[in-house]
This record gives sequence, structure tokens and C-alpha cells, in this order.
Amino acid sequence: MKRTSLAAISLAVAPVALIPSVIHAQDVSGSGIVPATIANSAERPMKFATQVPGGAALAVVMTDANLPAIEGLPADAAARVAAAEFTGSDDTMLELPAAPGAPRIVLFGVAKEDGGSPDWRVVGGRIAQELANEDAAVAVVGLPGSDALALAALGATLGQYRFDRYKTDREDAPSQAITFVGAEEKAARMAWETRQSALATGVRFARDLVNEPASVIYPESFVARARELFRDVPDVSIRVLDQADMRRLNMGAIAGVGQGSKRPPRLMMITYRGASGAPIALAGKGITFDTGGISIKPSSGMGAMKRDMSGAAAVTGAIYSLAKSRAPVHVVAVAALAENMPGDNAQRPGDVVRTMSGKTIEIVSTDAEGRLVLSDAIEYVVSEAKPYALVDIATLTGSVGRALGPEYAGVFAREDAYAEAAIAAGERSTEELWQLPMHETYRKAVRDSEMADVVNSGVSPGASSGAHFIEYFVPEDLPWLHIDMAGVDDPKVTTPLVPKGSSGFGVMLLDELARSWRPE
Repeated sequence: MKRTSLAAISLAVAPVALIPSVIHAQDVSGSGIVPATIANSAERPMKFATQVPGGAALAVVMTDANLPAIEGLPADAAARVAAAEFTGSDDTMLELPAAPGAPRIVLFGVAKEDGGSPDWRVVGGRIAQELANEDAAVAVVGLPGSDALALAALGATLGQYRFDRYKTDREDAPSQAITFVGAEEKAARMAWETRQSALATGVRFARDLVNEPASVIYPESFVARARELFRDVPDVSIRVLDQADMRRLNMGAIAGVGQGSKRPPRLMMITYRGASGAPIALAGKGITFDTGGISIKPSSGMGAMKRDMSGAAAVTGAIYSLAKSRAPVHVVAVAALAENMPGDNAQRPGDVVRTMSGKTIEIVSTDAEGRLVLSDAIEYVVSEAKPYALVDIATLTGSVGRALGPEYAGVFAREDAYAEAAIAAGERSTEELWQLPMHETYRKAVRDSEMADVVNSGVSPGASSGAHFIEYFVPEDLPWLHIDMAGVDDPKVTTPLVPKGSSGFGVMLLDELARSWRPE
């Protein structure tokens, strides 16, 4: 038998020890390779003028059958309108023949049956989408006054949004300007530059964050994107808590959600001081990807869980809009950011965690994680900012979508007057809400834990019990609204203001609420 010396054995195994990659897990999060190096394709910029620019396609806004007196219309335009029995009623359209090779001429009806004022944002979105592929500049005529011009520009900017940075074979759409033509051009430009463009940017920022894959947007990169957005915005400060800060502050709820991921949680607080006095606080759920944790979700539809940070995106976009437009308000927005993964260090059903205040939570399901990150975020912002009111927004429960469908987000409040104020703000912003019930029976059920102060799951109805869970961490004397947006953040069809994909829901609503709601 051949003998092998101990020295030979040592030489044989030694090289393995010299190759750490054979025996050690990789030390990066993800692949370390970015999935794209290009931006979204260029879109049409917004301009304002008193005259129709030469060579532009014409979008003529009509409230009746009378054509405006503008150059570029065919000589028989009025006759064609009459022959088509075009009356300018809402959501109708008539294309007039143009000279060979000339840009299109399209009439857009906007007159409401009830005689009410059209939503000029929707009008702008319709025009931008209808003429998206027209290889020419676009001129919009027939809008009545500076407000209508600026609002139509907002709608056109939202309606033409696209997220195509991961398509390497894309064909870029035309990117010539859309010019809104009217006598009040200067006032319209001022309204656009000082108000509506900031709102458009806030919405589009939220859409970008939500549309990005979770390999690109995670707690740290969310914070980096926000810092870049606010880099040159005055009167804004940003504070970020990391895991060490969370441990120091005993934030066991948000830290627990993120403990199973290699991408650690963050709590970001953005403050805009546009006025003195106490602020209004906006708190957003920011689960950058939600597998459900140990209580893992089914594979079907899990890819959509990259959208579970829509609430955090909404509060960030809203406070940007307020700050950039120099709104006379004091606002604090807090984004509770974590990735919920089933790693070997993930929290388990049956665990008990405690929040910053010392309140305890029994973990019934690790898939009821949004309310956990919000509990610490709410306690932190209340302690640090001492707000006069608090609004939290989250893709919290599937049950709210089953109850209300894609038309409404659910709103909960201790006082009906608060919910009514939110519903009114939703109507003005076209991000509509429907009040859902809070009841003592649901409240007691959430607090019926043998192990802790509250349970995080297992109580029906889901949307109402989720609201009562969050309520437990809100001081009783603090005016509070809870918005469950799980049914409206991912539209399946294109509308004039929302192309298919992320809606950016909540930015316009929260912007309006911060400007208009001051509880008595």
C-alpha cells in the first residue's frame, strides 16, 4: 500500500485556504453590477408663448363648436366641424386634414355636461399622449387664462411620463417642446415655474423610485436619491438614522424588519421650514422589497413588492414639491426604509419587539411589516418634531384594495372632520379617498395579545385593524390621518395623468393637505 506523508497532505489542502472565495460568501449586496447606465428617454419640455410657433402640430381646446381665430387652420375647418357635428363635449376629439407632410391638427373637446370647469390637468395629459409620436413641436391653443395654461402643462408633464431606462433597443419618441399659447403667457410661465413644475417633479420622482427594481432602490440608495433631489433646495435639512442609531434609540420594530437583509434599514427625516411654529408630519412606509420575511409570500406577483415603498416615495416627493415651490408651511417627512427578507437572521413569528417608546409588539406574521416600521417612525417624528398633526401613508393591506378597488385609497381618522378634510383635499388633487371605519371592537382585538401590548396581524378586517395598530403609537391628543394606498399605487391601465406603471399616488394629495389642513 502506498504511504502518504502528513506533509504531503498538508501541501494538498493548503491551496484551498489561499482561495477565500471558495469558502466565504460574497461580500457585496447584489451582483455589484448596475443593470443600466442610461437615463429615461428625453421628453417634451413645457414652454409658453403668445403666438403659435411655426411648424407646430396644433392641439385646439374646444368648449363648443366655435373655432378660435388662429393661423394654421384649413379654410374649410368650420364646415368640417359642423359636418362632423363636433360640439366640443368632454373627452371627444376631431382631427382636421392638414397639408401633405404638415403636422397634425387635432380638436380636443373639454366641455362638461354639468357645465363645470374642465380639469385642465387632464386636458394637458390627453394632448401629450395623443400627440406623443408626432415628430414636430406641439402648440396648445384655446386654454382660458394663466391657471389653465399652467395646469395643462402639469398634466402634460405627468401624462407623457415614461420609465424606459432598461430598454436597450428603445426608439426614442419625439422630444420637441409643447408650447401653451395664450395672452397671459407671462403669468402662466410664472405659475408653472413657481408651483406646478415642482409638483410635477415630486410626482415623477416618486414614480421613478417605485418603478426602479429593488436591486437599485434599497434603503441606502433611496436616501442617496433623496439627498441628490434636495441638494440645492433652500430651508431643507435631512437627518438619517442607521442601524447603530436604531439600536441606541431602542427602535426594535424597524430594526427587526430589516435584520434579515444584507441591506440595512434607514430612517430618513426631511424638514422644510417655510413657516414658523409646529410642523405637520408626514410618515411613509418604505419597504423597498417585501418577500414577507419568514412568513413568505407566494411567488405569484411577488415582483410587484418592489412597490411597497410607495408611501415613503410619496412623502419625499410631497415635501420636495412644498419646499421647491416655497410653500408657506413647516413640514417634516419621515421615510421608514427597510428590506423584508427571509435571511438566517430574520425575525420570526412569535418574536416580541419593542419600539422606541418601550411599547411591545407580538409578531404574528412577519408579512405585516409596514405597520412595524411606521410605529418607530411615528414615535420618532412625534418626539423630535412635536407636530400639530400627523399623516401616515402606506401600501399597508391588500384588503383595502379588495374593498375599494383602484379608484380610492382608504382614509382612517379618529375624528370624522379630519377624514372629511382629507377627502376634500383628495378631490382637489384628483387623488381620491374613501373613509373606512375604526371601531372599538377592532381596537380591542389588536391589543389582545398574551405576550405583548399589541399583535401585528391576525385581526380582521385587515385595513381597519392595520389602522388601529398604527393608532396605538400616535398620541391620543394628536390629530391624525392614516391613508392606506395599497389599491391605487399600481394602475393597470393608462389614464391622461397616469401612464401604466407607478402612479406616484400621494404626492399631490399630501402637498394639498399640507397647504390646506390645520385642525381646530
